[in-house]
Amino acid sequence: MKGSAMGLGSAEAVAAQGLLSPYVFGAFSMVALVALLAVTALLKVEPSRVVATVPAKVLVPEGPRADIKERTLRTDRWWLQPAMIVAALLAFIVYSTWRAFENAYYFAEPLISPFYSPCLATSCVAGTSVWTPFGSWWVLSPALLILIFPLGFRMTCYYYRKSYYRSFWLSPPACAVSEPHKKYTGETREPLILQNSHRYFFIAGLIFNVILTYDVLLALRNGEGEWGHLSVGTLVLAANATFLWLYSMSCHTCRHIMGGRIKNFSAHPVRYRFWTYVSKLNAHHPKFAWISLFGVALADLYVREVAAGTITNFYFF
Repeated sequence: MKGSAMGLGSAEAVAAQGLLSPYVFGAFSMVALVALLAVTALLKVEPSRVVATVPAKVLVPEGPRADIKERTLRTDRWWLQPAMIVAALLAFIVYSTWRAFENAYYFAEPLISPFYSPCLATSCVAGTSVWTPFGSWWVLSPALLILIFPLGFRMTCYYYRKSYYRSFWLSPPACAVSEPHKKYTGETREPLILQNSHRYFFIAGLIFNVILTYDVLLALRNGEGEWGHLSVGTLVLAANATFLWLYSMSCHTCRHIMGGRIKNFSAHPVRYRFWTYVSKLNAHHPKFAWISLFGVALADLYVREVAAGTITNFYFF
């Protein structure tokens, strides 16, 4: 079945879009795949040679830093991992910003882009939502109404905080490598104290995971709304929802909710059992963070290409 375009824009614009979309789809897919493989591989890289060791007695909480002229005594390519993380995050930021403001090609019955679900404005394409609390006064893209929540969840995520602190702020860029900052205040004052809101964004993220899972169920229909069909788009949305659930369930906050503030695990066998399951997932949290990040972008890109009429959403039955 050929996905229907949104109907926004002229026929010439759609035609032009069709000429560019295959190259956009292919280029972004290759960049995302290479970046994903590179970053996940680098997550396993350990410093091959760290010459300097610091005695525990020297680690004082206050006072000036050690007067060492060399930035680091490491001889390996310690800068490679932060450089790759910067490139990967910037690629996602550029793509997601473009898609959020494009406000087009986000729905092709029965597929809806995860960037626009749920669609809460009356300006949304017909069939995308049954609840539109934002009226005609909302003239911006409806994606801007919801992306703040998954964005806040990832921005305050413990793993992502470590990643962009080291990569963008060089605080520090790697182990045994000095940072340019003169002092360290941690996350005890504005704006970084807002990172403590992660637990609330975690709850919001679970709500969006439920909505995206519901979108997978809706994708078990064909273009005419008939149930009992399976398409490539169904599998794409299902994979995206699965990766997002794994990312959420492996979160440190989820692990704390399951087993935190318990002094005796034997008195709470159910919570202990769930805590052990989440702890196993938590060991793979960085992998799920990257896979789900590029997974949601590729899911959006697939829906966009179907909605633009560039590719066909193939049905298995």
